[in-house]
Amino acid sequence: MQSNSKKSSFNFSLLGRVLLFVKPYRAVFYGSILLAILMAFFAPVRPYLIQLTVDEVTGKHPHIPQWVHWFTGNSALQSITGFIIAVTIFQIIFLLIETIVRFLFTFLTAWLGQHVVKDLRVTVYNKILHLNLTQFDKTPIGTLTTRTINDIESINDIFSDGLIPILADLLTILITLATMFWIDWRLTLVALIPFPILIIATYYFKEAVNKSFIRVRNAVAALNAFVQEHITGMQVVQSFAVEDKEFEKFKHINREHRNANIKAIFAYSVFFPIVEIVLALSSALIIWWVANRAIAFTGGTPVNFSGKIVSFVLFMNQIFRPLRVIADKFNVLQMGMVAAERVFKVLDNTDVTQNTGKHAPDTIQGKIDFKHVWFAYIDEQYVLKDIDFSINAGETVAIVGHTGSGKTSIASLMNRLYHIQKGSILIDDVKIEDYSTEALRKHIGVVLQDVFLFSGSIIDNITLHNPAITREQVINAAKMMDVHDFIMRLPGGYDFDVRERGNTLSLGQRQIFSFIRALLYNPAVLILDEATSSIDSESEQLIQKAIDTLIAGRTSIIIAHRLSTIRKAHKIIVLDKGVIKEIGTHEELLNNGGFYARLYEMQFEKHTHSIVTSNGM
Repeated sequence: MQSNSKKSSFNFSLLGRVLLFVKPYRAVFYGSILLAILMAFFAPVRPYLIQLTVDEVTGKHPHIPQWVHWFTGNSALQSITGFIIAVTIFQIIFLLIETIVRFLFTFLTAWLGQHVVKDLRVTVYNKILHLNLTQFDKTPIGTLTTRTINDIESINDIFSDGLIPILADLLTILITLATMFWIDWRLTLVALIPFPILIIATYYFKEAVNKSFIRVRNAVAALNAFVQEHITGMQVVQSFAVEDKEFEKFKHINREHRNANIKAIFAYSVFFPIVEIVLALSSALIIWWVANRAIAFTGGTPVNFSGKIVSFVLFMNQIFRPLRVIADKFNVLQMGMVAAERVFKVLDNTDVTQNTGKHAPDTIQGKIDFKHVWFAYIDEQYVLKDIDFSINAGETVAIVGHTGSGKTSIASLMNRLYHIQKGSILIDDVKIEDYSTEALRKHIGVVLQDVFLFSGSIIDNITLHNPAITREQVINAAKMMDVHDFIMRLPGGYDFDVRERGNTLSLGQRQIFSFIRALLYNPAVLILDEATSSIDSESEQLIQKAIDTLIAGRTSIIIAHRLSTIRKAHKIIVLDKGVIKEIGTHEELLNNGGFYARLYEMQFEKHTHSIVTSNGM
């Protein structure tokens, strides 16, 4: 990442991709460029008028351009007082016009940047929504958050502080220099003698600040990641009394952030005085050259060149003013391009759920077939090997096995959260790839072991903002689960704010809400993935009747480590290390005395031991 940031060559193809997002706002883009050109031509007008005024007042009687005659009228220019009044009025009006133009330029470039950022952020988030879960397994959440928020915000700087402002500054410098050459090309060359010093200083300043910016961004990313991770895991930090150690780590990362900023500050502290010194040298050379020419032209009698001195000093200020910040703006542009490169890496990610299927039935029966399925999260490290089984519509099938045997992977494959490498999965004799993703997932409901609740009310977490589900339906489902009274005891009832991740609720309470959600969405296929593992025995008994109601009449897959919850299954699939060991009913598998029987015996002994221990206490 850093290496890309340090490349000296500018990535025009990447800039072209950014500018594609400008297309809907091309009128504003072209308008801002037009304003940049207009400001560049405005820049030398006032210094030139000041030169004419000074020359007129000091008795030189300069040649007055025709456009000044047109504005002021010949009569106003016949006296010094009339000339000064006319030019002053013109200066005031011109200054107002220039101020309006600058305001429009600043507003339009910022407006353009914000609209591009809005569209780009929507595009990136839409891409993230359709990434395969493998990408979330490989990529830290903080990284995708940074891409969506911070990096895209940096792209705004390409427009508000980078590309178009740099263009405006360069045009201002060129037009001002052209005006200076038109007035006196020899004096202009003299004034530019110290410029090589400024060019060298600007180059080194740009490189130093660019490196510092990279360090600062990396330090900020490290700070964000550290703080986010440790606030999330604060319970672990405090439980093991490692606050002091973690605090020392934070101070180390924070010192790196401070040092990176100080490096940038040092570069600014050196560069700006150099600019002032070069400007002073140019001003001194202007005065020296004009004074020498004035004396040389008259054989020792000075000639009035005061107007030219004043205007050239002002011209040099107009050149140096953008030069003070143009290197800084170029770094802002470069950092915006680095951010754009990171953002487009997300957009260029091809590992997305391909929604190419057209099959979208209103209802499905729920017949499921796994035909010699092989699946791996990474390369060919298969977690499922030659999985082959069938489930008839309306059957309840349990999948059991040790942790890591591949139970949850089977559930994830059914609604295409991951792609299989070999074999095929069919629902109602149609490959799942032929279903539209939306239709497939609408018919498959999943209740997970780790229930995620969003910040918001209980009813919003149950309905997921689905307007088709009414409040009355939610209440009826809660009553069926026998948790309506519990919800009503909470502050606000169904409008109780569960806050981030539902941390104000117990694991069992969160799990119950996921059952209500599954009941309301009424899927044809229901997957319970360790769905009762976080619920205590009392809560499990409370919702067991509701679960029986939930799975009745629909194809259900129960993944459970409590074997007592799967006795009623029509058949049980036993997995071990990604391979099917046995398939049969509870009684058949026990009678076989195989893998399932040993697993059941181990759990039964453990359960008996826990009961004896609790009674002994």
